Order: sequence, then structure tokens, then C-alpha cells
Amino acid sequence: MICGLLGLLSFLPSFTVASGNSLKKDSTSTNNYKVKTIIVDAGHGGQHSGAGHFSPGASGSYSLERNVTLAIAFKLQKAIEKEFSDVKVVLTRSSDDDVSWQKRADIANENKGNLFISLHCNSLPGRRIREVVGHKHHKPIYKTTEVADRSGKGVLLLVYGFHRTKEEEKAIKENLIEDDSEMNTNPDPNDPESIILMNEYKRKYRTQSIRLAELLNTEFTVTDGRHSDGIREQGILVLCHSAMPAVLVETGYINNPDDEAYLNSEDGQNEIVASIVRAIKNYKSEIEEVSP
Repeated sequence: MICGLLGLLSFLPSFTVASGNSLKKDSTSTNNYKVKTIIVDAGHGGQHSGAGHFSPGASGSYSLERNVTLAIAFKLQKAIEKEFSDVKVVLTRSSDDDVSWQKRADIANENKGNLFISLHCNSLPGRRIREVVGHKHHKPIYKTTEVADRSGKGVLLLVYGFHRTKEEEKAIKENLIEDDSEMNTNPDPNDPESIILMNEYKRKYRTQSIRLAELLNTEFTVTDGRHSDGIREQGILVLCHSAMPAVLVETGYINNPDDEAYLNSEDGQNEIVASIVRAIKNYKSEIEEVSP
């Protein structure tokens, strides 16, 4: 049983995060693993024909998140395919029609993706301000108004939180473990082999998601000189339901005038794409063993 388990684990890229953001190989590493398929997810969209699903996303003074993310997704697809001739890029949407969160994860899993990159634009909610507008009987009269908060600036990287780990396990069982004939049935939660195998998948995907986020953050901040709100955990369905390393990239604050101009410009979009491609290149070189 143990020998069989180790054989299964050897097909996974095997790294753990060490101090200084470096990766340390573990004893189950292999030189056969390659990043072959990357899923590019353009966040949000317009009205979904026939389904009534509508998630337009954030808006700026003249642009919409769904249009910006789709434009960047198309550019990113072309750039990845140009940089890596052996990598297939799958878009979760290629039109203005919206796609549900679960369907996006399904597309990623059905295509056996090795990386999931979701593109979004950030926005801050309005702030409520209470101010004195007059007096009555020597007492102030207050009025509460909402004003736009345009102070947000720069990028933010999101990975899924631990509190949705059961949903991640379900995705892994349905989309990865089923490829092995011995694991095709629902694994026994009390079976040590199944528990070890599941924990190994989760550990690797968790480690690799964070590592990709770190590499992306470095490119955005060090190379491009942009501000970053850092890397955060959030319970995002599309990330935890995708059985692969996954990062959501908030490319900028669309309700900030400077960021909106950057996000809608050719130069800005090209710079974002170039940073993502460089991060992918560094990620691939770290997790793909080079044959001697």
C-alpha cells in the first residue's frame, strides 16, 4: 500500500515554501512534471443568454471591470502561447456573456489545468459621511451622505482560505483522483492511504498557489514599481473549486482615476500581462525538474 501511495505522489510537483520565499524540493520530486495547461479567467461579464446570470463587476468613471478583464485575458492568452510553445491556454469566457463561478471551475477541471489565474479589477465601497446641514431649536440637524472612496491603488493577490478546505477536497476527488483506477470510487475517509494522498494534494496546491502569488507580487512591485496590498486569503468559490494551484489577481482599482486610466491603456494592459508571464516563467522553472 505504501509503495503504491508513493508511486501516486511521485506524479505531483513536490515543493514546500521555505524561509526567504525559496522552494525546497522534497523526497517525492520528479523530472516528468510540466505545466501544460493554464486557465485564464476573465472575471465577471454581461447578461448570460438564457440563464439570467449577471455579475457585471466593478465600474469606474467610464469603464467596466468585465470589459477590462476580458481585454487583459485575450492579451495574456496570446503572450503565454508566444512565450511557451508547449503550453495550452484555456479561457473561461471569450465574450461579454457572464459565466457562473462554478462553471469557471468546471472548465478549469475538465481541461486538466495546471494553473488557474483569475483576472479582476478592485474597487472600494463608498464612505458614509454625517454632516451638520442646519439647526433647529438650537440643535444640529444632520444629514448622512455617501461619497465615493477613490483612495485604493495598486494590485492585490488572493488565494483561497482554509475554511473552504472540504470543498477543495471534493474538487480534487472528482477531477484528479478519479483518474487512478484504484481511487475511482469515493475514498474511505478513515483509510490512511486516502487521507495521506488527499493531504498531499492539498499541501502542494496550497504551497504552489502562495508561491505563484509571491512571484506575481514581486513582478508588480519590484519590476513595475506599482503599489500592492499584498497577498490575502479569501473564501473564493472559483479558487477552491479549481483542483489546481490558483490565484486571483486584482489588477488595479478601477474607481481610482489613475488606476482606471492605467487599466484601460494599451501600455498598462501590456505591462500587467508581461508581469504575469514573467511570474509564470519563474514559477515553471522552479517546479519543473530539468532532466540531466
